[in-house]
Amino acid sequence: MSIIGHLINGESHNDYTRSQDVYNPSTGQVASQVALADKTTVEQAISAAQQAFPAWRDTPVAKRAQIMFRYKTLLEENAERICELVGQQHGKIVHDAMGELTRGIENVEYACAAPEVLKGEHSRNVGPGIDSWSEFQALGVVAGITPFNFPVMVPMWMFPMALMCGNSFVLKPSERDPSATMLIAELLHQAGLPAGVFNVVNGDKEAVDTLLTDPRVAAVSFVGSTPIAEYIYSTATANGKRCQALGGAKNHAIIMPDADLDNAVNSLLGAAFGSSGERCMALSVAVAVGDEIADRLVDGLTQQMQNLKVGAYSDKENDFGPLISAEQRDKVEMYISSAEADGATVVVDGRNTQVAGYPDGFYVGGTLIDHVTETMKAYQEEIFGPVLCVVRVDSMEQGMQLINKHQFGNGTCLYTRDGEAARYFSDNIQVGMVGINIPLPVPVSYHSFGGWKRSLFGDLHAYGPDAVRFYTKRKTITQRWPSASVREGVNFSFPS
Repeated sequence: MSIIGHLINGESHNDYTRSQDVYNPSTGQVASQVALADKTTVEQAISAAQQAFPAWRDTPVAKRAQIMFRYKTLLEENAERICELVGQQHGKIVHDAMGELTRGIENVEYACAAPEVLKGEHSRNVGPGIDSWSEFQALGVVAGITPFNFPVMVPMWMFPMALMCGNSFVLKPSERDPSATMLIAELLHQAGLPAGVFNVVNGDKEAVDTLLTDPRVAAVSFVGSTPIAEYIYSTATANGKRCQALGGAKNHAIIMPDADLDNAVNSLLGAAFGSSGERCMALSVAVAVGDEIADRLVDGLTQQMQNLKVGAYSDKENDFGPLISAEQRDKVEMYISSAEADGATVVVDGRNTQVAGYPDGFYVGGTLIDHVTETMKAYQEEIFGPVLCVVRVDSMEQGMQLINKHQFGNGTCLYTRDGEAARYFSDNIQVGMVGINIPLPVPVSYHSFGGWKRSLFGDLHAYGPDAVRFYTKRKTITQRWPSASVREGVNFSFPS
C-alpha cells in the first residue's frame, strides 16, 4: 500500500514512525496510508523554511510573481489530475472539485498582483526637508493548518500571498485527504520555487502543536471547526504568534413572502447539499417568514429533492457524494435522529442511504427537517452534512434575532424582492458575509473571507487585502538629509 509522505526542502521525505489510513469515501475502503510527522520531522521542515527565508525575502517581488504566473499555468494544465485526487480521497464530485480548484486559482491570480499591492506608501515633505514612507516587510516562517473539506482551495487561500509577501511557509494539510495538496505543492516547485521556501508535513496533533509552539514560526493560519480554532488561536497567541483561526458556521437563509420561490428552492438545494454539506458556507437553516411561505417552501424542496443524485465522485451526473468518513456519517445521522426526537418533522430522510455498487461508502442522502426550533441540538450546532433545517418565524425581524444571537456568524442570505428590506438586513445582521438572493456569498479573491462571533478568532480575514496585512509587518521610515539650509537648535518639545 502506498505511503504519502512529506515535502521538505524541495524533496520527498518518507521517514515515519506512525501512519494513518486514507479512505476512498465512495467505496469505504482504505486506499493508501499517510505518514504522520513527529516533532523532529516538523522541526526539519521549519529549519528548511528558516534557512530559505533570507534569500527568498530578498528576491525581487517581480521575480516571485513570475514563479506564481508559471504556477497558475501548471495548475490549469493539471486540473484533471488534481480534481481526480480530490474525488478519490474526499468524495467530492468531479464538477464540484473543479469549482474548488477554480476558486483556488483565483487566489493565485490575486497573488500575482503582489508587485502592486506591496508598493507601500510615500509622502514627501511631511516636515521641512523630511520625507516619510511605509513598507510591507515579511514576517519570516509562517504556517498553515488546513481542513479536509477543501484540500486545494483553502491551502491556496494562504500560501500564494504568504510567499509573494516574502515569507517561507510550512503547510500541515488534513491527513484525511492529503494527495491533492501534495500535488499542488509539487507543481509549485516545478514552477521554479526555490527549495525550502514551501514545505508540507502531514500529521496530526503532534505536528500541529509543534507548529504552534516553535519560536521560529511567526504566524499561523487555520481553517476548521470552532473548538479546534479556539485551541489553535489560544495556543498560538500564548506563544507570541500572529494567528487567524476560522471556525465553524450555522448559516441561515431568510425567505421572505415576496421572494422568487422557485429561485430560492433551487439555490437552497445547491447551497445545502453541494459537497454533501461539508462546507463552512453551506446554507443549513432556511428561515421561512410565515406559515404560508414555509409550507410552499417545504413542498417545493420536497419535490425537487426526489431528483437528487447521490453517489460516487467519478460519476459527473451525481449531485453530491459521500461524507469524508464513517464517523462523520454516523454523526450526521445522530443529528437527524436528535431533531426527530426533539419534535421536528423529518420530511425527507437521508439516513441509511444505499448507493448501488458502493455498499460500504459513507453516504447520507439529502435530508429536510421541518418545524425545527432554536432549542434543538440540530439547530444550535454545526452538522456538516447534507441536512437542511426549516425554522418558521412571523417576521424578518424575528428571523434576524435568531441569526444575531446564534453563536456563529459566518454567512447568511436573504431572499426578497424588496430593496428596503435587503438594505436593512445587510446593515443590521451580525454576520461576516451576507448574500442578497445569493446563497453562497463567498467573497472573490480580491476581497477577504471571514465570519464574526465564534466563526473567526483573530483580527484579520483570509486571503485578499487582509492577507497582505496578515503576512507582513509595516515599517515606516522618516528621514531628512543634512542641509546647509536647515539648521535647528535643541528642541525639547514633542515634534509637531
